[in-house]
Amino acid sequence: MKETAQYAATGRRKNSIARVRLVAGDGKITVNGRPFEAYFPRESNRLIIMQPLELVKMESKFSIFINVCGGGLTGQAGAVKLAIARALNNYDASLRSPLKKAKFLVRDARKRERKKYGRKRARRRFQYTKR
Repeated sequence: MKETAQYAATGRRKNSIARVRLVAGDGKITVNGRPFEAYFPRESNRLIIMQPLELVKMESKFSIFINVCGGGLTGQAGAVKLAIARALNNYDASLRSPLKKAKFLVRDARKRERKKYGRKRARRRFQYTKR
């Protein structure tokens, strides 16, 4: 039996972690065992995820299996985008240049700032009353 090549990668964003497998196929995307459109109902999140594939014009070359956990849907979409870009880089090193130029191979390190004592939130102070 012939073994098909798989390209795997991991992406992180905020508190989300995405593990992606690219397998030669028809362009079908499965997220946590559910269809792509069902897991990410918001169009903007789907566009974020498809950016690396559209850049290198490989939307229908791979079937993509995604396992994502933690955080919210937007953070998960960012993690999936990074993981797909890294997996495409593993597939073909010549794709590194366009992916790097579009900043798809760089992790977005921004996270939620912790709440400080004496404050209402991270930076917001309690309301001041003069009289």
